[in-house]
Amino acid sequence: DWILIMAKEQPIVVEGVVEETLPNVMFRVRLDCNNALILCQSCGNMRRNYIKLIEGDRVRVEMSPYDMTRGRITHRL
Repeated sequence: DWILIMAKEQPIVVEGVVEETLPNVMFRVRLDCNNALILCQSCGNMRRNYIKLIEGDRVRVEMSPYDMTRGRITHRL
């Protein structure tokens, strides 16, 4: 029996601006590409290195192709 292993979908990488800070390291980010407002959380490296985000910061966001309303902030630009 052969087991077929499918590759994981690649994340969609976009840029945006932090509109609002929420509890538990969550943020509302307005995307540059389509002006949508999505809910994001800070990724592990940003938490580990104590990188703070405030409203107005430009960020790079990774989104899953399955859920376009949530994302993960990977870089502060």
